[in-house]
Amino acid sequence: MIRFDLIATDGAARRGRLETPHGPIETPVFMPVGTAATVKTLAPRDLAELGAAIVLGNTYHLYLRPGHERVRRLGGLHRFMSWNGALLTDSGGFQVYSLGEGKGAAGAGDGGGGGPGLVRVSEEGVEFRSHLDGSRHLFTPERAVEIQEALGADVIMAFDECPPARAERRHHEEALARTQRWLVRCRAAWREAEARKAEAGAGGGALPGGGPAHPSALFGIAQGGLFPDLRRRAVEEAAALELPGYALGGYAVGEEPEEMWEGVARDAPLLPAGKPRYLMGVGTPEDLLAGVAAGVDLFDCVLPTRCARNGLLFTSRGKLVIRNAAFADDPRPADEACGCHACRTFSRAYLRHLFKCGEILGLRLNTLHNLHFYLELMAGAREAIAAGRFDAFRRERLAAWAAGPR
Repeated sequence: MIRFDLIATDGAARRGRLETPHGPIETPVFMPVGTAATVKTLAPRDLAELGAAIVLGNTYHLYLRPGHERVRRLGGLHRFMSWNGALLTDSGGFQVYSLGEGKGAAGAGDGGGGGPGLVRVSEEGVEFRSHLDGSRHLFTPERAVEIQEALGADVIMAFDECPPARAERRHHEEALARTQRWLVRCRAAWREAEARKAEAGAGGGALPGGGPAHPSALFGIAQGGLFPDLRRRAVEEAAALELPGYALGGYAVGEEPEEMWEGVARDAPLLPAGKPRYLMGVGTPEDLLAGVAAGVDLFDCVLPTRCARNGLLFTSRGKLVIRNAAFADDPRPADEACGCHACRTFSRAYLRHLFKCGEILGLRLNTLHNLHFYLELMAGAREAIAAGRFDAFRRERLAAWAAGPR
């Protein structure tokens, strides 16, 4: 089981520590996304050197390839990917949205591509076709928990339905009610799985048949779109189940950033104060600071790694498009205020050259830089909260980003 300790507050912003079976996590924290048991272009050692304490894995993709049972037989996801830190797995619920919108299964992760689309959402679960071979599959709340338990994540997510932000209120009401019923089923399946671990002597070794035996923590997800009353209802019903942690889902799915910031500022403080709060799939540096200001503890997003592979770097003075011709003869680092390996060692001209040549090293260096930026931003936020100056920290960062790179 995990434990969350609140260390300091500054307004609604929170500084905490999340204890997991694979080490402590200082919050607020950004979780790099490792869709297919890897953060693209990086090795686990790179992540550890960057200071990452927790990585997110994608249940849908790992279920289809290499398969959760194979991962279980090989000792669990930590051993499979040689990652010693904590792991969080999503439930596959976002595919309800991404597939339904016709984006394909990979739209929920950092994998790109497309797929045959969603087949059916019912009370039982979600039937879908694999984007790999078109085969039919069914995710139920129980199945989602079973897969995540086999993977052996420290934090597992409840199965939910995530409508587009602009969907009609009736759609959000139906999705919220179904998500809440699924949450009750997820909790029952999780408790059964944890009871089996306890009987087998959880806390070390493996379960009969192989697989990790350390405890997991189930987080519930509150939906409700942009409707304040639906969000409040979702939070109240989820909180009544007394789970180890809670998440806000259904943001960054088609609404304007200002709408998201307003909603998160309203909804995050409704989540139980003594439990970790997770804002799923968000987002830009501005989004992260808005979430921290609202009292969010955990974030994840493919944005820094995906942007890195497209030649966009986040810097202390805003976004820098390294592929632009303006940097062909620029001897400066991408960000003169950055201490990452890429900025300590290479010039903008060289990074542009690598990108234009299609060299893998360029994608790797860009990814190292962007994740360093995100992780350092969260470290700065933690220090500012502890010092009681988070609002000033946020204003300073926003002003610097608005000024733009030089």
